[in-house]
Amino acid sequence: QAQLVESGGGLVQAGGSLRLSCAASERSFSSYVKGWFRQTPGKEREVVATISWSGGSIHYADYVKGRFTISRDNAKNTVSLQMNSLKPEDTAVYYCATSVHGNIWSAKEDYDYWGQGTQVTVSS
Repeated sequence: QAQLVESGGGLVQAGGSLRLSCAASERSFSSYVKGWFRQTPGKEREVVATISWSGGSIHYADYVKGRFTISRDNAKNTVSLQMNSLKPEDTAVYYCATSVHGNIWSAKEDYDYWGQGTQVTVSS
């Protein structure tokens, strides 16, 4: 069973930056698509960014494009999310996830493993 552990969340003022990291225990980490998602109370979990196994293909949701950057280090089994120019509406629990058979356009239902999430709060 794969295990994903997120870190790096916290409280930041609007306009600030945070870097989230996700450490994964999958044996074939480098073969899988990775994604960052977020969720606020009462809302559906939504995609933030996804990255292919090689890092060569990346997808960003429109609401973070130009502000967030996803990256991965297959040698260290980690995937990161650099978040700049944060806005209060970015406040959410952020989740790291693995899709074994999907691609960067896959829906959240196609992700097989999820971390516990890390809270990001952006104050105005």
